[in-house]
Amino acid sequence: MVEDLRLDSLEGVGPVTTRKLSDAGVHNVMDLIVRGPVEIAEITGMEKDTAEKIVNKARQHLVEGGLIAKDFVSASEIYKHRQSIGKITTGTNCLDTLFDGGIETQALTEVYGEFGCGKTQFAHTMSVMVQKSKEEGGLEGSVLYIDTENTFRPERIVSIAQAHEMDPERVLDNIIVARAYNSAHQTLILEEAGSIIEENNVKLIVADSAVGLFRSEYLGRGTLSNRQQKLNHFVHLLSRIAETYNCAAIATNQVMASPDVFFGDPTRPIGGNVVAHTSTYRIYFKKSGKKRIARMVDSPHHPEEEVIFALGEAGVIDPEEAEKKTKKTTTKKTTTKKTKSEIDSSTETPNVETTTETSEIETPVETSEIKPIESTMDVESDSLDPVEE
Repeated sequence: MVEDLRLDSLEGVGPVTTRKLSDAGVHNVMDLIVRGPVEIAEITGMEKDTAEKIVNKARQHLVEGGLIAKDFVSASEIYKHRQSIGKITTGTNCLDTLFDGGIETQALTEVYGEFGCGKTQFAHTMSVMVQKSKEEGGLEGSVLYIDTENTFRPERIVSIAQAHEMDPERVLDNIIVARAYNSAHQTLILEEAGSIIEENNVKLIVADSAVGLFRSEYLGRGTLSNRQQKLNHFVHLLSRIAETYNCAAIATNQVMASPDVFFGDPTRPIGGNVVAHTSTYRIYFKKSGKKRIARMVDSPHHPEEEVIFALGEAGVIDPEEAEKKTKKTTTKKTTTKKTKSEIDSSTETPNVETTTETSEIETPVETSEIKPIESTMDVESDSLDPVEE
């Protein structure tokens, strides 16, 4: 399989062309399909017609090997192929309902929302869930995590893996982290990812976040056109890699507040129509107190609906699980309060007994004092009767 994907296997590709392509990050036949004839001509310096011939030969080679679909197929064949597409469970009933079973392979799933809404927690959770067996909803593959905001935390991966009863060390070994320092480096990482995906059986690519570095480097309206071109190249490259290598792709996106919106939610994702049209599925995360709301904004076949989820030790969780945990903590607090009150009541009981004893001693004294007063009153009344007569 690997030998069939070598550049040498294509007709008309000699050692000189192979060396030029390898120096530009094109290591196999799949990379030719991903990069396209225009980019191949730019990075190698060959003519555009020659690059188109090489890419067309690569496409025919992959079609004959059954790795990509034919040019003309019936809808029934596409439907059968769609039934065999892999899905990665989210570990929650609510989000699995939203995604109709989980995150799909050969597709780009974009998740956008404000800070603290759970985008990175969702990416960490999916990095663990993809490593589960197919019977448990995973794909038994590894992860390529492109970190652009320095938000990847292996401690969080360990806690999520322990919550799902998985080996934390094994889970960490199957996650390949690439720290991107600028937008050019971010694109270069994705261009060089072909060999890493093949060698490590990568089934999930995470870009967290996909637009952050482009947003910070290209400032002002004068650089908007150049930024959108670079961003368009990165997002399309990510989508083509997911489709060609049969893996899932998740891209988190930042948001901005639209000042012209007076009613409703003014939150808008960054990237404009370039990112919106390229993403296969688009999901909006927003805060709702301690819980979170996920809404399917754009999808080829999913309905536009909302679900409620929460964040916990296991990453993204169902809201029912979060309520159960809060109830357990409240019951623990009430039991501790009861034990404290019992201890206080046991210490206060001797004082109550002493007060009752003192009251019992004082009562006969009061009765004895009252009786002589009543007798004297009787005597005085008897003495007054004769005088009145």
